[in-house]
Amino acid sequence: MNTTDLMNTALKLAKLETMPYDTDIIVSGENIKKVLIGIDMETPELMLAQQLGYDCVVSHHPKADSCVVDFAKVMDVQIDRMVKSGIPINKAQKVLKAKQASIDLTKHASNYDRVSSAARLMNMPYLNIHIPADFITEEIVQTRLDKAFADKAKTKLKDIIEELNSWEYFIGKVAQPVIRVGSNDDYAGKIEVLMSGGTNGGADVYKSYFQAGVGTIVAMHVPEDVQKAVIEQNIGNIIIAPHMPSDSIGLLEIVKAWRAQGVEVTCMSGIVE
Repeated sequence: MNTTDLMNTALKLAKLETMPYDTDIIVSGENIKKVLIGIDMETPELMLAQQLGYDCVVSHHPKADSCVVDFAKVMDVQIDRMVKSGIPINKAQKVLKAKQASIDLTKHASNYDRVSSAARLMNMPYLNIHIPADFITEEIVQTRLDKAFADKAKTKLKDIIEELNSWEYFIGKVAQPVIRVGSNDDYAGKIEVLMSGGTNGGADVYKSYFQAGVGTIVAMHVPEDVQKAVIEQNIGNIIIAPHMPSDSIGLLEIVKAWRAQGVEVTCMSGIVE
Protein backbone atom coordinates (compact mmCIF):
# COMPACT_ATOMS: atom_id res chain seq x y z
CA MET A 1 0.00 0.00 0.00
CA ASN A 2 1.05 3.58 -0.60
CA THR A 3 -0.50 6.90 0.39
CA THR A 4 -2.47 7.11 -2.85
CA ASP A 5 -3.98 3.67 -2.19
CA LEU A 6 -4.98 4.74 1.32
CA MET A 7 -6.57 7.94 0.04
CA ASN A 8 -8.40 6.23 -2.82
CA THR A 9 -9.96 3.75 -0.41
CA ALA A 10 -11.30 6.60 1.74
CA LEU A 11 -12.64 8.48 -1.29
CA LYS A 12 -14.37 5.40 -2.66
CA LEU A 13 -16.13 4.75 0.65
CA ALA A 14 -17.31 8.37 0.68
CA LYS A 15 -18.49 8.12 -2.95
CA LEU A 16 -16.07 10.84 -4.04
CA GLU A 17 -13.95 10.88 -7.19
CA THR A 18 -11.51 13.61 -6.19
CA MET A 19 -10.02 14.95 -2.98
CA PRO A 20 -12.03 17.82 -1.43
CA TYR A 21 -10.22 21.01 -0.38
CA ASP A 22 -9.79 19.79 3.22
CA THR A 23 -8.34 16.42 2.23
CA ASP A 24 -4.88 15.76 0.80
CA ILE A 25 -1.71 13.69 0.79
CA ILE A 26 0.72 16.06 2.51
CA VAL A 27 3.75 13.77 2.39
CA SER A 28 3.55 10.77 0.07
CA GLY A 29 5.00 7.37 0.87
CA GLU A 30 5.33 3.79 -0.35
CA ASN A 31 5.29 0.34 1.24
CA ILE A 32 2.99 1.37 4.09
CA LYS A 33 2.25 -1.43 6.51
CA LYS A 34 1.54 0.41 9.79
CA VAL A 35 -0.69 3.49 10.10
CA LEU A 36 -1.32 5.71 13.12
CA ILE A 37 -4.59 7.65 12.78
CA GLY A 38 -6.40 10.16 14.99
CA ILE A 39 -8.75 13.13 14.98
CA ASP A 40 -5.96 15.67 15.56
CA MET A 41 -2.48 14.53 14.53
CA GLU A 42 0.24 17.14 14.72
CA THR A 43 3.99 17.24 15.35
CA PRO A 44 3.91 15.38 18.72
CA GLU A 45 1.93 12.55 17.13
CA LEU A 46 4.32 12.45 14.17
CA MET A 47 7.22 12.04 16.59
CA LEU A 48 5.35 9.35 18.51
CA ALA A 49 4.66 7.49 15.27
CA GLN A 50 8.32 7.61 14.33
CA GLN A 51 9.39 6.35 17.76
CA LEU A 52 6.90 3.48 17.62
CA GLY A 53 7.82 2.41 14.11
CA TYR A 54 4.76 3.49 12.10
CA ASP A 55 5.00 4.07 8.35
CA CYS A 56 2.31 6.74 8.01
CA VAL A 57 0.25 9.22 10.05
CA VAL A 58 -3.31 10.24 9.20
CA SER A 59 -5.12 13.23 10.73
CA HIS A 60 -8.86 13.71 10.42
CA HIS A 61 -8.92 17.42 11.09
CA PRO A 62 -7.00 19.44 8.48
CA LYS A 63 -3.62 20.53 9.80
CA ALA A 64 -1.44 21.37 6.82
CA ASP A 65 -0.90 23.30 3.62
CA SER A 66 -3.88 23.86 1.29
CA CYS A 67 -6.17 21.82 3.57
CA VAL A 68 -5.89 24.71 6.00
CA VAL A 69 -5.62 27.72 3.68
CA ASP A 70 -8.48 26.63 1.40
CA PHE A 71 -10.66 25.21 4.16
CA ALA A 72 -13.47 27.75 3.63
CA LYS A 73 -13.91 26.56 0.04
CA VAL A 74 -14.93 23.08 1.15
CA MET A 75 -17.93 24.62 2.88
CA ASP A 76 -19.57 24.99 -0.53
CA VAL A 77 -20.72 21.37 -0.19
CA GLN A 78 -23.21 22.69 2.36
CA ILE A 79 -25.08 24.42 -0.47
CA ASP A 80 -25.95 21.07 -2.04
CA ARG A 81 -27.00 19.77 1.35
CA MET A 82 -29.28 22.75 1.94
CA VAL A 83 -30.86 22.47 -1.52
CA LYS A 84 -31.56 18.81 -0.79
CA SER A 85 -33.54 19.95 2.26
CA GLY A 86 -35.65 22.37 0.25
CA ILE A 87 -33.70 25.61 0.60
CA PRO A 88 -33.44 27.63 -2.65
CA ILE A 89 -29.90 27.52 -4.03
CA ASN A 90 -29.53 31.30 -4.11
CA LYS A 91 -30.58 31.60 -0.47
CA ALA A 92 -28.30 28.72 0.53
CA GLN A 93 -25.30 30.46 -1.01
CA LYS A 94 -26.05 33.79 0.64
CA VAL A 95 -26.68 32.52 4.17
CA LEU A 96 -23.43 30.56 4.08
CA LYS A 97 -21.23 33.41 2.87
CA ALA A 98 -20.76 35.22 6.18
CA LYS A 99 -19.44 32.13 7.96
CA GLN A 100 -17.23 31.25 5.00
CA ALA A 101 -15.71 34.72 5.03
CA SER A 102 -14.99 34.48 8.76
CA ILE A 103 -13.35 31.06 8.37
CA ASP A 104 -11.29 32.29 5.41
CA LEU A 105 -9.92 35.24 7.40
CA THR A 106 -8.74 32.92 10.16
CA LYS A 107 -7.38 30.08 8.06
CA HIS A 108 -5.59 32.28 5.53
CA ALA A 109 -3.46 33.75 8.32
CA SER A 110 -2.67 30.45 10.01
CA ASN A 111 0.71 28.70 10.13
CA TYR A 112 -0.19 26.09 7.54
CA ASP A 113 3.44 24.91 7.27
CA ARG A 114 3.93 23.98 10.92
CA VAL A 115 2.88 20.32 10.80
CA SER A 116 3.69 19.64 7.17
CA SER A 117 7.27 20.86 7.53
CA ALA A 118 7.73 18.54 10.50
CA ALA A 119 6.39 15.60 8.49
CA ARG A 120 8.74 16.41 5.62
CA LEU A 121 11.77 16.75 7.90
CA MET A 122 10.95 13.39 9.46
CA ASN A 123 10.19 11.87 6.04
CA MET A 124 6.93 10.63 7.56
CA PRO A 125 4.07 9.99 5.12
CA TYR A 126 1.17 12.15 6.27
CA LEU A 127 -2.45 12.51 5.15
CA ASN A 128 -5.39 14.75 6.04
CA ILE A 129 -8.75 13.02 5.50
CA HIS A 130 -11.67 15.17 6.63
CA ILE A 131 -14.86 15.43 4.58
CA PRO A 132 -14.70 11.86 3.22
CA ALA A 133 -15.03 10.50 6.76
CA ASP A 134 -17.72 13.06 7.63
CA PHE A 135 -19.76 12.13 4.56
CA ILE A 136 -19.68 8.51 5.69
CA THR A 137 -20.72 9.43 9.23
CA GLU A 138 -23.56 11.66 8.06
CA GLU A 139 -24.99 8.99 5.77
CA ILE A 140 -24.85 6.28 8.44
CA VAL A 141 -26.48 8.43 11.14
CA GLN A 142 -29.16 9.84 8.82
CA THR A 143 -30.05 6.40 7.48
CA ARG A 144 -30.36 4.89 10.94
CA LEU A 145 -32.49 7.74 12.28
CA ASP A 146 -34.74 7.68 9.21
CA LYS A 147 -35.30 3.97 9.73
CA ALA A 148 -35.91 4.32 13.46
CA PHE A 149 -38.53 7.06 13.13
CA ALA A 150 -40.04 6.42 9.68
CA ASP A 151 -43.54 5.76 11.04
CA LYS A 152 -43.42 7.93 14.16
CA ALA A 153 -44.86 11.34 13.30
CA LYS A 154 -44.90 12.47 16.92
CA THR A 155 -41.28 11.64 17.70
CA LYS A 156 -39.99 13.70 20.60
CA LEU A 157 -36.44 14.82 21.30
CA LYS A 158 -36.15 12.36 24.16
CA ASP A 159 -36.91 9.56 21.68
CA ILE A 160 -33.97 10.59 19.52
CA ILE A 161 -31.67 10.73 22.55
CA GLU A 162 -32.85 7.28 23.62
CA GLU A 163 -32.24 5.92 20.12
CA LEU A 164 -28.74 7.41 19.89
CA ASN A 165 -27.89 6.10 23.35
CA SER A 166 -28.72 2.56 22.15
CA TRP A 167 -26.16 2.68 19.33
CA GLU A 168 -22.78 1.02 19.66
CA TYR A 169 -21.14 4.28 18.61
CA PHE A 170 -22.15 6.09 21.81
CA ILE A 171 -22.55 3.39 24.46
CA GLY A 172 -19.97 3.84 27.20
CA LYS A 173 -18.34 6.92 25.66
CA VAL A 174 -17.31 9.84 27.85
CA ALA A 175 -19.30 12.37 25.80
CA GLN A 176 -22.95 11.46 25.39
CA PRO A 177 -25.76 12.71 23.10
CA VAL A 178 -27.41 15.83 24.47
CA ILE A 179 -30.20 18.29 23.64
CA ARG A 180 -28.73 21.77 23.11
CA VAL A 181 -31.90 23.54 21.92
CA GLY A 182 -35.32 22.24 22.93
CA SER A 183 -36.49 19.92 25.68
CA ASN A 184 -37.28 16.24 26.15
CA ASP A 185 -40.99 16.50 25.27
CA ASP A 186 -40.61 18.82 22.27
CA TYR A 187 -41.69 17.26 18.97
CA ALA A 188 -38.78 16.60 16.65
CA GLY A 189 -40.50 17.09 13.30
CA LYS A 190 -38.29 16.42 10.29
CA ILE A 191 -34.83 15.28 11.39
CA GLU A 192 -31.76 16.36 9.43
CA VAL A 193 -28.26 15.14 10.23
CA LEU A 194 -25.62 17.80 9.51
CA MET A 195 -22.21 16.29 10.11
CA SER A 196 -20.24 17.31 7.03
CA GLY A 197 -19.41 20.53 5.26
CA GLY A 198 -16.14 21.57 6.85
CA THR A 199 -17.58 23.28 9.91
CA ASN A 200 -20.83 24.71 11.31
CA GLY A 201 -22.46 27.03 8.78
CA GLY A 202 -23.69 29.52 11.34
CA ALA A 203 -27.01 30.76 12.73
CA ASP A 204 -28.39 31.91 9.37
CA VAL A 205 -27.78 28.48 7.86
CA TYR A 206 -29.61 26.77 10.72
CA LYS A 207 -32.48 29.23 10.43
CA SER A 208 -32.80 28.49 6.71
CA TYR A 209 -33.16 24.78 7.47
CA PHE A 210 -35.90 25.44 10.01
CA GLN A 211 -37.72 27.79 7.65
CA ALA A 212 -37.60 25.07 4.99
CA GLY A 213 -39.44 22.67 7.28
CA VAL A 214 -36.71 20.93 9.25
CA GLY A 215 -37.68 20.48 12.88
CA THR A 216 -34.55 19.08 14.46
CA ILE A 217 -30.89 19.23 13.43
CA VAL A 218 -28.56 16.53 14.68
CA ALA A 219 -24.96 17.77 14.60
CA MET A 220 -21.59 16.96 16.15
CA HIS A 221 -21.19 20.31 17.89
CA VAL A 222 -22.75 23.77 18.00
CA PRO A 223 -21.05 27.10 18.83
CA GLU A 224 -22.55 29.14 21.65
CA ASP A 225 -23.59 31.99 19.33
CA VAL A 226 -25.50 29.59 17.08
CA GLN A 227 -27.17 27.91 20.05
CA LYS A 228 -28.25 31.29 21.40
CA ALA A 229 -29.58 32.43 18.02
CA VAL A 230 -31.61 29.24 17.48
CA ILE A 231 -33.12 29.56 20.96
CA GLU A 232 -34.16 33.12 20.10
CA GLN A 233 -35.55 32.03 16.71
CA ASN A 234 -37.76 29.53 18.58
CA ILE A 235 -38.56 27.44 15.50
CA GLY A 236 -36.23 24.46 15.70
CA ASN A 237 -34.28 22.07 17.90
CA ILE A 238 -30.64 20.98 18.05
CA ILE A 239 -29.36 17.63 19.28
CA ILE A 240 -25.66 16.94 19.56
CA ALA A 241 -24.32 13.49 18.82
CA PRO A 242 -20.91 14.12 20.39
CA HIS A 243 -17.98 15.14 18.24
CA MET A 244 -15.35 12.48 18.92
CA PRO A 245 -17.67 9.42 18.82
CA SER A 246 -19.42 10.79 15.72
CA ASP A 247 -16.17 11.54 13.91
CA SER A 248 -15.12 8.00 14.78
CA ILE A 249 -18.07 6.47 12.91
CA GLY A 250 -16.81 7.39 9.45
CA LEU A 251 -13.15 7.06 10.31
CA LEU A 252 -13.61 3.53 11.61
CA GLU A 253 -15.27 2.54 8.34
CA ILE A 254 -12.11 3.70 6.56
CA VAL A 255 -9.91 1.95 9.13
CA LYS A 256 -11.88 -1.27 8.65
CA ALA A 257 -11.29 -1.11 4.89
CA TRP A 258 -7.56 -0.49 5.33
CA ARG A 259 -7.26 -3.41 7.72
CA ALA A 260 -9.06 -5.63 5.20
CA GLN A 261 -6.36 -4.60 2.72
CA GLY A 262 -3.66 -5.88 5.07
CA VAL A 263 -2.61 -2.63 6.77
CA GLU A 264 -2.04 -2.56 10.54
CA VAL A 265 -3.91 0.48 11.86
CA THR A 266 -3.78 1.96 15.36
CA CYS A 267 -6.36 4.56 16.42
CA MET A 268 -5.72 7.35 18.93
CA SER A 269 -6.35 11.06 19.56
CA GLY A 270 -10.14 11.00 19.75
CA ILE A 271 -11.03 7.96 17.64
CA VAL A 272 -13.00 5.76 20.01
CA GLU A 273 -13.47 2.13 19.02
